[in-house]
Amino acid sequence: MSKKATKGILLVQLGTPDSPETSDVRRYLTEFLMDGRVIDIPYISRTLLVKGIIAPTRAPKSAKIYKTIWDKETGSPLMHYSIIQRDLLQESLGEDYHVELAMRYQNPSIENALKNLEGMMLDSIRVIPLFPQYASATSGSVIDRVMELIRKWNYLPSMSFVSSYCQEPLMIETFADHARQHNIAHFDHIVFSYHGLPVRQLGKVDPTKQLVCPEDGCDSCKNTVNSFCYLSQCHATTRAIAEQLGLQKDQYSICFQSRLGKEPWIQPYTSTLLEQLAEQGKKKLLVFSPAFVADCIETIDEIGVEYANEFKHLGGEEVQLVESLNGDPKWIAALKRIALDA
Repeated sequence: MSKKATKGILLVQLGTPDSPETSDVRRYLTEFLMDGRVIDIPYISRTLLVKGIIAPTRAPKSAKIYKTIWDKETGSPLMHYSIIQRDLLQESLGEDYHVELAMRYQNPSIENALKNLEGMMLDSIRVIPLFPQYASATSGSVIDRVMELIRKWNYLPSMSFVSSYCQEPLMIETFADHARQHNIAHFDHIVFSYHGLPVRQLGKVDPTKQLVCPEDGCDSCKNTVNSFCYLSQCHATTRAIAEQLGLQKDQYSICFQSRLGKEPWIQPYTSTLLEQLAEQGKKKLLVFSPAFVADCIETIDEIGVEYANEFKHLGGEEVQLVESLNGDPKWIAALKRIALDA
């Protein structure tokens, strides 16, 4: 008889459509963008924007892209690598633990994952959002949803939440190892491209509502680690990887991708940086995307295809994406340390 697990680990990724068909992509985009932490405007305005404009127009375009990266057997890359991470972490932790995987948007849902854990009568549950840098729209949304659901339980196990792990040593080593596979000396410049956020969301972490952030961040957030500043943590991850690789400051740049709408997002934008690097005569770029722990549409297509083509159009020659953490054993060891709060 197998030993009964007493501790639960809930891994939560962002999400993925159930299929690359337009209807499923529209459903995914609608759930994602209707989250008040993602598009933080009044509900009626958000509904009109998302359901009336964004989802109907973006779904067909996104569906075409998903079809180029979708595997008939394993589905989306994000789902494929997330399942691998769940299974390897389960194997590493052993029978005392039960590891569940959920997606913040679509399936497997957080609600169903928590139902599975509830039925096991566990002593404790640790929630690990699979986002190294904290943001209200990502880790904050995951924690918010878990708290909303678990408060309905009649018994409450010991709960703990991981808000960020932007400098986790084994995670940093894994990113560095993956970069070394590409002969770093071959490239003119190193780019760290993170998922963007509206600038106003940076200041909303301040309970006094007095914080106003510049579009490219303040000097202090670029050089010190603020536990709840997304931009600060992006810089911290970058510094750690650069130090691991022995890079000088003039050898790399930070930028932000996936902008939505017309309001200011964190800058510099990846497209703007590509233009600047092309003007400087840079021809070959090695690109990290350390906001993601698994390769997905934002890495494989947005960087590997869209930005690569854009850079070549500007006169560049090569954009090489650094593989994400995926199923690397060292990353699984990092996840284990995070799960054990070590």
